[in-house]
Amino acid sequence: MAPSPSAHGSSGGGRSWLANPAPLGLFGFALTTFVISSYNAGIFGVSASDPINVVVVLGMFYGGLAQAAAGILEFIYGDTFAATAFTSYGAFWLSYAALSIPWFGVSEGYSSVLGDTPHADYVYSRAIAIYLLAWTIFTFIMTLGSTRISIALCSLFCLVAITFTLLTVGEFGPYLGAHRAAGFIGIITAVVAWYNALAELFESQEKPLLRLPFGKISQGAAVDDESRHSNRYAASM
Repeated sequence: MAPSPSAHGSSGGGRSWLANPAPLGLFGFALTTFVISSYNAGIFGVSASDPINVVVVLGMFYGGLAQAAAGILEFIYGDTFAATAFTSYGAFWLSYAALSIPWFGVSEGYSSVLGDTPHADYVYSRAIAIYLLAWTIFTFIMTLGSTRISIALCSLFCLVAITFTLLTVGEFGPYLGAHRAAGFIGIITAVVAWYNALAELFESQEKPLLRLPFGKISQGAAVDDESRHSNRYAASM
């Protein structure tokens, strides 16, 4: 799952040739999270036990490649936090999609070594649980980094951290209730991510329809925004 950086649009004078990639990364994260969370929550006529082919496709292209591309652009613009977040969560969605693609043979690798037995299924589920635990730890680290940027962004990372925690608990159990709770929290996470994305989108326009508040936490965040604007303008020259 992928959050974003601080509010750093290119509104006003001195507009650069390079666009703000944050809305793309946030929209990719939000949409993919919303779809998979709908499965986990068991709403809209789908459930976690149904095939997730649609999620796999989204995870590869929108949540994965598009979000990772936004992260690479953030490296160019000099926003370390946004670059780390978008690239990492883009890689998460790509890796998550790979788990469900037979060509990669991830689950088949366990059955080929351990046989088609309940023990193989158990070991594989534990491997997925550890995989989710690692992403939970990473997300809590990123949440600490977001506390100096904005309330909107920090709220997003807190929700992502809660979602990953519930998914990890559900996989270690397994506890279906934890998975379903993760689905509902994930839907709220997607809504907050959409808010951040829309705020970034408006902030990047010279004459936006309106401006959504980010709730910047420190003066340092505003200084970083100005620095980032300069980096983006320089990169376009």
